[in-house]
Amino acid sequence: MKAMHGPKHLPILLTGALILLVACIFASLAFGSRTIGWHELLDGLFRPAVQSYEADVVRQRIVRTIFSLMCGAALGVAGALMQSVTRNPIADPSILGVNTGAALAVVIGLAFFNLTSGTATIWFALIGALVTASFVFGIGSLGRGGATPLKLVLAGAATSAALSSLVMALMIPRSNVMDRFRFWQVGSVGAGNIDSIWTFFPLLAFGLLTALIVAPSLNALALGEEMARSLGVRTGLVKLLASMAGVVLCGAATALAGPIGFIGLLAPHVIRLVIGPDERILIPMSAMAGAVILTFSDVIGRWIGSPGELEVGIVTAFVGAPTLIFLTMHVKGRE
Repeated sequence: MKAMHGPKHLPILLTGALILLVACIFASLAFGSRTIGWHELLDGLFRPAVQSYEADVVRQRIVRTIFSLMCGAALGVAGALMQSVTRNPIADPSILGVNTGAALAVVIGLAFFNLTSGTATIWFALIGALVTASFVFGIGSLGRGGATPLKLVLAGAATSAALSSLVMALMIPRSNVMDRFRFWQVGSVGAGNIDSIWTFFPLLAFGLLTALIVAPSLNALALGEEMARSLGVRTGLVKLLASMAGVVLCGAATALAGPIGFIGLLAPHVIRLVIGPDERILIPMSAMAGAVILTFSDVIGRWIGSPGELEVGIVTAFVGAPTLIFLTMHVKGRE
């Protein structure tokens, strides 16, 4: 597939992305355990004086939809940053162990500190994600050649396996922790509320702004570290800022919605195939793609599981797992 480079294609791509985004928003508001008609949808959105069951359902779904869009955007950008820093087109936060590190920290908080608030959960998850990311990059940097994509993926896989064992070791003797963790581990945007959105917003803004600031330097970094340094790019600082932004975005989304996998892999990879590797365009478009994929997956989960719902983490796993296998077979990562 030939990437659509050039400014002349951007209005078309942006228009298509916006249409998909708006369609997903309306689908998220209309579909669920109860399907809402067009008139009731307008009542819930634009006529606050109207008090009906359907209008109230729409108003409740607004919060869920906003939360889903935010989580999808965060995971999409986190994946784009991880792929750029590692120069590996099939890298994402979960492959590098960041999700598992966040999960372990949340389990520790549940087991020993009785976590109840979303804010406290975010801070525990962020600490776990940052410590894990630092450890993986440290291990992957050992030996000749520094942090190659292959070494980072292997270090992330080994770290993730070890941390998963610790998670199970902490949960098994604590049934109350296992009950609380089990639902969170699946990954769902159904628990999102106004407090979650306001807690998430500053972290999302920080991550997106940092990603956009380092985007031009990431373009130079893609040419190779020696070339980037000759262009005046402080490669170490750029990698640090990009990695920190990715970990913050992924850690915050994981804390509030659970470890939803594969969004960080699918969104930036699809966008890169369509528009090319320019990070200045790739990052904002990955945010939109992540928001669309996660919100659409949530709609599919509610439609399939009606009158209940199938958690979005299960839906993305069904789509993402075969996609990862396909990409692993057809994409040759650079070492």
